[in-house]
Amino acid sequence: MVSAQPRKQRMRLYHAPLHARGKFLHAPLSRELRAKIGKRALRVRKGDRVRVVKGDFKGLEGEVLSVDTKRGRVTVQGASVRKADGTEVPLSIHTSNLLILRLAEDKRRTRKSGK
Repeated sequence: MVSAQPRKQRMRLYHAPLHARGKFLHAPLSRELRAKIGKRALRVRKGDRVRVVKGDFKGLEGEVLSVDTKRGRVTVQGASVRKADGTEVPLSIHTSNLLILRLAEDKRRTRKSGK
């Protein structure tokens, strides 16, 4: 049985091995992709085109530049802030705040689920 206590849920999240953390990197698919693939959400990968649906960058569409499995966050093209010295710093966005619009080309990912 899995505990319902929030502290134990957080502990499981923080101490999860990297291969299990991949499950936390899922983002919902757009309606078109959902109909095409037959799944509601997939793991975000580098090269996917996403839209930010919540937060400061809401409405921004861009390509995924990097995925941080350790922190469960994604860097999206165009989501950056300017530092005081003028340099641009990319901000990472949590995958729950994203919507996948287009998948990076991969035959296994775009194949309709046989379940």
